[in-house]
Amino acid sequence: MEIVIVPDAKAGGELIAEAIGALLSRKPDALLGVATGSTPLPIYEALEAKVRSGAVDPSRARICQLDEYVGLPADHPESYRSTVLRQVVRPLGLTEGSFMGPDGTADDVQAACEAYDRALREAGGVDLQILGIGTDGHIGFNEPCSSLASRTRIKTLTQQTRIDNARFFDGDIEQVPHHVITQGIGTILEARHLVLLATGEGKADAVAATVEGPVAALVPASALQLHPHATVVVDEAAASKLKLADYFRHTYANKPVWQGL
Repeated sequence: MEIVIVPDAKAGGELIAEAIGALLSRKPDALLGVATGSTPLPIYEALEAKVRSGAVDPSRARICQLDEYVGLPADHPESYRSTVLRQVVRPLGLTEGSFMGPDGTADDVQAACEAYDRALREAGGVDLQILGIGTDGHIGFNEPCSSLASRTRIKTLTQQTRIDNARFFDGDIEQVPHHVITQGIGTILEARHLVLLATGEGKADAVAATVEGPVAALVPASALQLHPHATVVVDEAAASKLKLADYFRHTYANKPVWQGL
């Protein structure tokens, strides 16, 4: 696991956008896994700017969702399908044909989970998966004590996660669904490169537990320690509780240029 400490969220977004650009130059039809929420927005904004400037050509790229609410209509403005189309697919000049995600409105939700897991494999697997992290250490919607071998499945959201997400529903927690489809931790770990972005002091405890704590289902993001190519990008606030912060800074400052992110 590589830990990169950046000055702020904008710098983190720029760094990750550069890595995506490098990936697309090597593999133009790469499958990019995207996360939603406020944290990854600087990545998408930086990537859009690179596309507009001609520095990155995403025309053959494919996009896939990490998770989706159950029961929320696909065209609801806060469904993750709508969010990804609005924040990633359309700004990059892509079409809905380049986009794949689970069906949160299916009559048989379990079958939809299995179908999505299968579709990711049939697409050749995710080349780079962007991740955020919850204040409790969750990734995707794999809440604490999720199986580290879990596949795409239905999960019940904790009250804290529903409180955190209420800001996207006019502050009304009653509008936040109780259930979601999420890629499982085992599914996430199959991506070739995992990139987690965390910003703000509120994520400091979760980042420290993920990076420096034991691998434990209580902190789902700690499973990144098991991945051969995982990068954790954090701003100074989110890095504030890392005991080895100085070591991580030294390591990154002396990293060979040819290694990339």
